[in-house]
Amino acid sequence: MGMGVGGGGASHRNTGRGYRGQQFTEINVTPFVDVMLVLLIIFMVTAPMLTAGVVVDLPQSAAKPVPGNDEPLTVSVNKAGDIFIQETPTDLEDLGAKLQAITGEKTETRIFIRGDKGIDYGLVMKVIGEINKAGLLKVALISEVQG
Repeated sequence: MGMGVGGGGASHRNTGRGYRGQQFTEINVTPFVDVMLVLLIIFMVTAPMLTAGVVVDLPQSAAKPVPGNDEPLTVSVNKAGDIFIQETPTDLEDLGAKLQAITGEKTETRIFIRGDKGIDYGLVMKVIGEINKAGLLKVALISEVQG
């Protein structure tokens, strides 16, 4: 940083220098803080909307997560026994056909089943049977981590 030498005449008035030739080195952070607060509010509002849309009370398990790089399809069964593919409701009879239409020829697609802990175990087995009849063999049951 250079210091001005001289009497501080008219040549130093509009050059961005302060009193007696010193340069301003302060940064105004107010706009930065304003932007960060707006972004924080946006994330606080949108984060709850990013969770799965079907409410399922998952059972707990000490099992380790299933590794994989692809995006799995989620089949959910809620407390009332309603079946959903992702967030779209479907009937048990149509489950296999809809999954085949979604996956096409990709028989290696992972299917995650989220079943409410209060539902009948037989319904979960029927869902797994329909998925297997559709030719999809990579099926995993989702649970909460036991804490």
